Amino acid sequence: MANIQPRRFKTISEFHQFRELPKPEHPLISVINLELIKRLPANETSLVFDFYSIALKRNFNAKVKYGQQEYDFDEGIMFFMSPGQVFRIEVEKDSSLQQSGWMILIHPDFLWNTTLAKTIKQYQYFSYSVNEALHLSEKEEATITSIIQNVEQEYRSNIDKFSQAVMVSQIEVLLNYSNRFYNRQFITRKTASNDLLVKLEDLLTEYFDHQNDSQSGLPTVKYVSEKLNVSPNYLSDMLKTLTGQNTQQHIHNKLIEKAKEVLTATSLSVSEIAYRLGFEHPQSFNKLFKNKTSVSPLEFRNSFN
Repeated sequence: MANIQPRRFKTISEFHQFRELPKPEHPLISVINLELIKRLPANETSLVFDFYSIALKRNFNAKVKYGQQEYDFDEGIMFFMSPGQVFRIEVEKDSSLQQSGWMILIHPDFLWNTTLAKTIKQYQYFSYSVNEALHLSEKEEATITSIIQNVEQEYRSNIDKFSQAVMVSQIEVLLNYSNRFYNRQFITRKTASNDLLVKLEDLLTEYFDHQNDSQSGLPTVKYVSEKLNVSPNYLSDMLKTLTGQNTQQHIHNKLIEKAKEVLTATSLSVSEIAYRLGFEHPQSFNKLFKNKTSVSPLEFRNSFN
């Protein structure tokens, strides 16, 4: 069982189909009533989303394995995950899933060209280092539920040129309230300082955010492994087991994430962006970007104009 790779969902539509839910109203965002999910397989494999997940759950009679540790869901009701994180829901054999509440799924591309595309990384509760769900008072839960209902109302309405802005603004309000509630709850919480997944994410974020300051070229598996004080083989094997992707794939994913940010937030040419990210030849950047996203960097940028 340890060698079984997680099941990865690249699109929100794939997850809807997997859970036997109606098709999403929008390909890049979804608001799900959790009462519609009645049963989960007792031996379900680990899952990985390529999109953000925000869940508010009540009467949740299952255990969550998050990253390398158990996730405490016994008292809390809110749960946050960012793209690429591994989780597993364990239920007793032939047990019905008793839950109510909501889940919002947000593909990163839905946020591009908005301020939230960059600031969402600052919300620490999306990290593996948080291993407890958010506890809410009745008043706090009412606040969160009201915001989710605002998002759902817009989500169910006819999509127009204002839909994205309205939903993103409501999601940002939701995240800010959650940040306030988490800070209240976890003032003295311990972090999982030895979690390599957290360290790898932080390392790659810092590398690409300060590329012009001190680094040159693309980060290599050797460079990343040395910074994390582990062997290249150990790091790739660990990541492959947990996420289904090796170190090189993680580096490429972070690079594409940064490329999308620069493409939508600046007027730099594609060649300038390629050099800024560490590519010696712009055509190599174009090839990798298209391989990962199915569109060229220029096509991606033009889709927001």
